[in-house]
Amino acid sequence: MSKLLSYIGMDGLNSRSRHLIVAVPWFWLVIFFILPFLFLLKISLSESQLAQPPYLDMIRGDGEGLLTIFINGANYLLLLQDSLYVSALLGSLKVAVISTALCLIIGYPMAYAIARAPESRRMPLLMLIVLPFWTSFLIRVYAWIGILKNNGLLNNLLLWLGLIDEPIDILYTPIAVYIGVVYSYLPFLILPLYATLVKLDNTLLEAAADLGCRPFKQFITVTLPLSMPGVIAGSMLVFIPVVGEFVIPDLLGGPNSLMIGKLLWTEFFSNKDWPMASALACVLLVALVVPFVLLRHYERRASEEGG
Repeated sequence: MSKLLSYIGMDGLNSRSRHLIVAVPWFWLVIFFILPFLFLLKISLSESQLAQPPYLDMIRGDGEGLLTIFINGANYLLLLQDSLYVSALLGSLKVAVISTALCLIIGYPMAYAIARAPESRRMPLLMLIVLPFWTSFLIRVYAWIGILKNNGLLNNLLLWLGLIDEPIDILYTPIAVYIGVVYSYLPFLILPLYATLVKLDNTLLEAAADLGCRPFKQFITVTLPLSMPGVIAGSMLVFIPVVGEFVIPDLLGGPNSLMIGKLLWTEFFSNKDWPMASALACVLLVALVVPFVLLRHYERRASEEGG
């Protein structure tokens, strides 16, 4: 923390001011993450009922002053035993892994090209990456329906090029989901990767070239290892929201698309089973946060051991 305060020019503050600054992000974390999660955990351990809210209180009195705590773990057992939930979770992880890999394959050359472009061109190129955010996310996803349907823009283009003889089914298939996800989340990978690549010390590449490294070997031995913080940060920004994505699988994947986000929506709003939906959300959160925390822990240890 002292390094952070020194970096932002606040290393001269007294101890009370430092504690106050440090307390702000912790306060934000407690109010907007830990407390909501505890509410969610409490609901997930409750019993369902057909009422508002659709679950029973965990602490109930018998009218004579005796309070009893009821903890219901059946929802978590059902999540492990029901193949529907397991398939949805595995399907979501599969879509997230493949989409992240595709974003990395497409986004790395784009981020590298922008970072290596003349300084006067970087801002216009970055604006082209950010420009789609000026339009509503929902409208952009709806636009892909018009592009991917049988008589849409993509099929007409393929027919015009002579690559296909008749329209092919793209909409409401897994391919449509991947197209929509990669298009929507690609900027989240490019921007942190660009921020890392643009700070790369060019003298290291010049030194590698002086020692006889060819451009490809320079990239493998110098650029790629030094850009790993941006790769990891960008991959996390894509992977984590894609696992819980609901809109894109629903609009582009059709009714056969089975992802955990759609199940959460169904449990909350169609089945009115808040405890099951909360248990699903808690399992999803643990499945995402625990690997991320372990990764950061091992990164920090490796950094400390490397000096």
